Amino acid sequence: MNYDYNKLRVKSGEKIHLHTLVTDTSAGFDKESAKEEVRNNIKELQTYQEMFYADDRYSLLVILQARDAAGKDGVIRHVMSGINPQGCRVHSFKTPSKQELEHDYMWRHYKELPERGMIEIFNRSHYENVLATKVNPEWILNERIPGYDSVDKIDDAFWERRYQAINTMEKHWHDNGMHIVKIFLNVSKDEQKKRFLKRINNPDKNWKFSSADLGARADWDKYEKVYEEMFEKTSTDYAPWYIVPADKKYFARVAVGDIILAEFKKMNLRFPPAESPELLEKAREILMNE
Repeated sequence: MNYDYNKLRVKSGEKIHLHTLVTDTSAGFDKESAKEEVRNNIKELQTYQEMFYADDRYSLLVILQARDAAGKDGVIRHVMSGINPQGCRVHSFKTPSKQELEHDYMWRHYKELPERGMIEIFNRSHYENVLATKVNPEWILNERIPGYDSVDKIDDAFWERRYQAINTMEKHWHDNGMHIVKIFLNVSKDEQKKRFLKRINNPDKNWKFSSADLGARADWDKYEKVYEEMFEKTSTDYAPWYIVPADKKYFARVAVGDIILAEFKKMNLRFPPAESPELLEKAREILMNE
């Protein structure tokens, strides 16, 4: 089924208003057709991953950002289930540790970047440093940045420098062979409520719920504003954001798989040249005569 995923791509400098975007589209899929599409994507991803690893010129960084209960873990589990685990890693970033706070905010992300031939998935990412910290600027004080010893000093210019630093760093990564795909799973407030209640009402799912999630939900409008500014400031030609409707999990999984496949197809991947037919034939003779 054809779907134009460019509709989900944020143009550089584009102003986004999340409350105007559809979150519950199925794009013509139902659960069964979506499962079939995901299965097809997995097979195709396996083929591309083998060539990608052998080619060894590029790396791929997939960044997943979302509100709580938007389905990041499910997307990773379903879309990447057929990928060779030797060629793909997932890193989930939590609250910075004491050691991590001894470095600049990019340090812990930089050291998890993929080498050539590898896929790295960031479950949350360096973007938390212009999202969660912007909603809770007091957290910036934990970084002990010279000149910023009070929340009052964290002004618009501070955030602008962070956006510019992130763009510059991603451009550097891109120029050195890294493809970057940034995906925001856009779940509605009503759907998040349903998923929270499902976790609370099902004892087997209680572990997935944290009362701290309600704090971020209470700041829904604040997060919406900082997400919108992040899209405007950091969606670039070399590292674009895609805003994927996520109320229907099955469509989100299809969309993410298709977007990653499209990125692989841009790479003009190729297998390294084989040895000459003469050498291969000689090797065959040696093995057959053992």
